[in-house]
Amino acid sequence: MNKFLLAVHVLAAIVAVGPVTVAASMFPPSARKALAEPGDAQALSTVRVLHRICRLYATVGVAVPVFGFATAKNMGVLGDTWLIVSIALTALAAVVLAALVLPRQTALMEGIEGMEGVAERIGEGVGAGGEGAADAGVSRVGPRDTARLAMFTGLFNLLWATVTILMIVRPGSTTGA
Repeated sequence: MNKFLLAVHVLAAIVAVGPVTVAASMFPPSARKALAEPGDAQALSTVRVLHRICRLYATVGVAVPVFGFATAKNMGVLGDTWLIVSIALTALAAVVLAALVLPRQTALMEGIEGMEGVAERIGEGVGAGGEGAADAGVSRVGPRDTARLAMFTGLFNLLWATVTILMIVRPGSTTGA
């Protein structure tokens, strides 16, 4: 049973956390491109897809700690320091993702979408003092926001890398490495 639970735990980590780390890392440069080229439908589409991947796989990622706890309980290592530290870092990574990364992705995506609408109205002649002029300030996002998001994404990725190393090395573990 230990081998089954461990296999599911590792597969869940690869399948769920891997796409989040990659998509979240790709989001800031893609958002910068979309901000630089407001009329580029492909850039906006890329940002939307990356955000959707992050949201979906973050939800699926709940399976990782669930199977991790089951594996640790069966192995009798729930009280081991390396596991407690891993659990704390996993919880911190989840908070960073849920409170800092995903909301900022949403705000950037909405800001880019707002710029897209303003660009279309200006292209139609609206916005040069007309009814769309008030919408000119719709987007309050910029390159600084993408840099801040990149920082939080890097922190998220660093936390997961640390957890992965702790899971492999298991310092002080008596269950073998």
